[in-house]
Amino acid sequence: MFETVKEIIIDILSCPADKITLEADLFKDLGADSLDAVELTLAVEEKTGISIDQDAMHDMKTIQDIVEYLEAHK
Repeated sequence: MFETVKEIIIDILSCPADKITLEADLFKDLGADSLDAVELTLAVEEKTGISIDQDAMHDMKTIQDIVEYLEAHK
């Protein structure tokens, strides 16, 4: 699941692959803003077929948060 999320983040945020780790903060480390977060959510939902609750997305700060949510809801 991490590799899928990583590919989506590279595509949307255009950031180097080596910056994307489980511990990376979407906003502080990868420079995402609120619009990027919405785009990421939609792309992850489309790619994985897993619906992400809006409240849950607001709580997701790191790549690990996203991966753990997806693993728990697949």
